[in-house]
Amino acid sequence: MAMKNIEKFVTEKMNFPLKDRYDLPASKVTFEGGAHYRMEIAGIENAENFEVLVKESGKRNLPIHRIIGTVGGSALLEYEELKYYAQIGAENKIEVMINPVPTRAWDLGRQYTTPEGYVSGMRIRGQDNLHMWLKEFDRCLEAGIRGFLICDEGLLYLVNQMRKEGVIPQDVKFKVSVFAGHANAVGAKLLSELGADSFNPLADLSLPMLASIRSVVDMPLDVYMSIVDSMGGHQRNIQADEIARICGPVYFKFEPGKSEADLYNAWRDPSYLNFLIKEKIRFASIAKEWCDRSPYTLVFNDYREDLSIPRP
Repeated sequence: MAMKNIEKFVTEKMNFPLKDRYDLPASKVTFEGGAHYRMEIAGIENAENFEVLVKESGKRNLPIHRIIGTVGGSALLEYEELKYYAQIGAENKIEVMINPVPTRAWDLGRQYTTPEGYVSGMRIRGQDNLHMWLKEFDRCLEAGIRGFLICDEGLLYLVNQMRKEGVIPQDVKFKVSVFAGHANAVGAKLLSELGADSFNPLADLSLPMLASIRSVVDMPLDVYMSIVDSMGGHQRNIQADEIARICGPVYFKFEPGKSEADLYNAWRDPSYLNFLIKEKIRFASIAKEWCDRSPYTLVFNDYREDLSIPRP
């Protein structure tokens, strides 16, 4: 009897699906401008990488709407390069989402890097590290950056309150990183209520799992089509049209490579990152081909009015 009351509360009072959506309903929402899917390229760690991306996407005539940059931390860039980075985004009308400081396994704490410590999650450790994040956040805002990667729900709550109160510009957007580890509809709803503008669920979710998330939130989802070997290395371009139909508005996300540590340490090889950027654009082209071949009517366009484009 109690279980029936619980199920009724979950479905009728809270409006959550009781189980994953194996019926795979088509999403009822799209991006502003009508698109079901857009392209996101992660790992644009410096201005040179950004230049390569602009050149390669132009060569392939493939719009890239958003980049996830400085995953190793924008604090690794000199201020002049950071401003130039923002300028590239502004000139090419590309949304820029960056990670301000080298958090996760690159701050002073090492528990996360131990064999069992990974279960502790990638959250900001202590108020000192939070304060350092905010200092670099301020430097990024001054340079013109308007999009930020968030992996800590407490931080999301704080910066969203700043946005509401006018402490920071209203056009700043926050994307919740895959490293926050959310993977169900209830978690997605929580992030939306905390102020997330988009959300990257875990990379290995099934289509029914993704459909259950889409059934309760309207914000864009960011779905990995390609991921580093150390996190599974799976490729799901062949599912591109189903993902666009079920998850829209959705950013297709591409991040091939050996490992996160290999890509985002402080001494990475720029030529290796530039090579991978070209591969990411190629993978994005393949995903679009699968959508173009689909029996579904899927919209992909170059509308950019709703993007958090830098303001250098």
